[in-house]
Amino acid sequence: MSEKFTGKVWVLGDDIDTDIIIPTEYLALKSVEDMKPYAFSPLREELAGLIKPGDIIVAGKNFGCGSSREQAPEIIKALGIKCVIAGSFARIFFRNSINNGLLLIENSKLHDDIKEGDEITVTPGEKVDYQGAEYEIASLPDNLMDIINAGGLVKAMRKRNGLD
Repeated sequence: MSEKFTGKVWVLGDDIDTDIIIPTEYLALKSVEDMKPYAFSPLREELAGLIKPGDIIVAGKNFGCGSSREQAPEIIKALGIKCVIAGSFARIFFRNSINNGLLLIENSKLHDDIKEGDEITVTPGEKVDYQGAEYEIASLPDNLMDIINAGGLVKAMRKRNGLD
């Protein structure tokens, strides 16, 4: 995923917890596909239906806090979100996201400057371009990018061990 990409932005606030990403009552559904329509429903009931593949979430600080539930990053990825950019991430959510092949980028300034519906261009490990301004971003270690590029930890290990 070292190539840059452009996407429409959905702006969320601070402290978006896993109960907002996927409320507990929907975890009993059979699959992530069944859960997908209820993503972010406590915050904005219509949001999951508006998100299109390639879109990007830009949020405030502490994204993914709350319970450790692997379904949260799985649902974000299933919605087609290309990456989540936030001021900071809850650590367990960060690792669950990497393990599921979802790119997370930390940047504390973009959230305050951006408007929902605008487009940004992301060059992973380098920068985010937004309306002529560049926001520097740190690169993830190669081993984590290998997992993201493979589509998740299981796929990365299968590839590394010659099973796929």
